[in-house]
Amino acid sequence: MTDVQAVTEEIKKKSLFVDDIMSQAGNVIVGQKTLMERLLLALLCDGHVLLEGLPGLAKTLAIKTLAEIIQADFQRLQFTPDLLPADLIGTMIFNQKTGEFIPKKGPIFTSIVLADEINRAPAKVQSALLEAMGERQVTIGETTYPMKDPFIVLATQNPIEQEGTYPLPEAQLDRFLFKVKVGYPTISEEKIILNRMSGVLAPHAQKVCNPQSILEAREVCSRIYMDEKLKDYILSLVFATRFPDKAGLPALKSMIQVGASPRATIALVKASRASAFIRHRGFVTPEDVKSVAYDIMRHRIMVSFEADADGVDSEQIIKRILEHVEVP
Repeated sequence: MTDVQAVTEEIKKKSLFVDDIMSQAGNVIVGQKTLMERLLLALLCDGHVLLEGLPGLAKTLAIKTLAEIIQADFQRLQFTPDLLPADLIGTMIFNQKTGEFIPKKGPIFTSIVLADEINRAPAKVQSALLEAMGERQVTIGETTYPMKDPFIVLATQNPIEQEGTYPLPEAQLDRFLFKVKVGYPTISEEKIILNRMSGVLAPHAQKVCNPQSILEAREVCSRIYMDEKLKDYILSLVFATRFPDKAGLPALKSMIQVGASPRATIALVKASRASAFIRHRGFVTPEDVKSVAYDIMRHRIMVSFEADADGVDSEQIIKRILEHVEVP
């Protein structure tokens, strides 16, 4: 128990910037606390986020604000049907003085990449982006270049405009740590937005930490204590998506076409530890696991045609699994 106490003491010091980040974000963004938490968790887990929501819900603003607060390099890429992989990763250009081809790096070489409307870009561009996400490197010509650290892709997609879009295949969706659904603000929150945004000057966030603080926090997160029973609990949740009949949920067998991948297991462990970190704790609780389960598994479970026809989505399946699997 002494180790847990020592880690908790260290975390209390190292996680002080978390409250500052959330406070500064609140000066710019009204509501959307869960969205900001997920973006922060993704940074701590070295993972990527897919944001799905209607236009005007502060998705882009949230990402720009986070980049401002942590003093990270930021690039916004507007994905369009005519975008080429070279527009993203760069290309080789001819230098007339030397008579040689030299690499010209693209906008992806930054710390925080906002891939706006990712499903509007064709498959080749999506593949180029996802190679950078998965391998943390990009090849231009015959040379491979490593990405910056931290490097995080935050992609947005609009759920209603399906005309002229290229839906992300399941294998590519699996690369995202979280798929976060962004909802409307409450009426009281929208009134604050109305008053705040009707002024001449838009509110700004102040810088409170730097990318180095995030990298140091990642190292501490990896040492947060997780009981073996909690690891078994995470495995039970993931395996219940693959073999629901063995988990005592035979009714779900016909609803699930493909269950969550091993990436979901790793993501649940990492995100649960990061969740404990932002709550200034040196140990993981079942509530940490439950709090991130929906955003980690909703895009990793493929529902069957029958379930889809009956209006059953992956969230309803996750809800039933969480209610059924025994909490340690």
